[in-house]
Amino acid sequence: MGKLPDNFEQISCEKCLQGAGLGFEFSMAFQPIVDTAAGEIFAYEALARGMGGESAGSVLSQVTEENLYRFDQAARIKAIQMAAALNMRTKLSINFMPNAVYEPTTCIFATLQAAKRYDFPTKNLIFEVTETERVRDVSHLIDIVTAYKKLGFQVALDDFGDGYAGLSLLADLKPDIVKLDISLIRNIHEDKVRQAIVRGALAVAQELGTQVIAEGIEQAAELETLQGLGITLFQGFYFAKPAFQALPPLIQPL
Repeated sequence: MGKLPDNFEQISCEKCLQGAGLGFEFSMAFQPIVDTAAGEIFAYEALARGMGGESAGSVLSQVTEENLYRFDQAARIKAIQMAAALNMRTKLSINFMPNAVYEPTTCIFATLQAAKRYDFPTKNLIFEVTETERVRDVSHLIDIVTAYKKLGFQVALDDFGDGYAGLSLLADLKPDIVKLDISLIRNIHEDKVRQAIVRGALAVAQELGTQVIAEGIEQAAELETLQGLGITLFQGFYFAKPAFQALPPLIQPL
């Protein structure tokens, strides 16, 4: 990560929201996470998009070592600002890049400032550990998760069952939520092995008191199989595609 300015604690929400120093603009799309047992929306996940609705990949391809911190801060604040403008009354799940967090309590400053400014309850914030790049220091990630939990945020481990997000990381982080990766979910109704793996993951989660979300649901048969295994929280195109929001970069000056 590039060297932070001496006054980085005083970086305003407005500058982060406008993406100062990024060299590009971006917006957000929101996808619901559905609680089928309660028959309601459990949360919305905020997903980066280009200003014309371009994919998250097109946005992330512009993130470098030099602007990683600024992008992480801007994405959090933009998600909160847009969720508040859309009058969301449920939980909001925000992805964060562990390697962008310089020091947990300091780097959360602008997020707390934005939540207060836009009157968005911090108790409704979920931070998802996303591993688009491998975590360089697991002990640092543990410190981040511990600090966020102390502040009252929930923490979710994304992409569980794929890549680096395995059982050891689950044991180390003890997240509030795990999101089963699409690689485990796709065509699970036809795959006894995947069903057995998910059944085992659910047993571990239950023992830890961790909620489980199955993401990437695209078929009714997948949903029915996972419901039969005991899962009630779901995300995927079967319910709704991410809804792109082309709101102006700044609604309320700070």
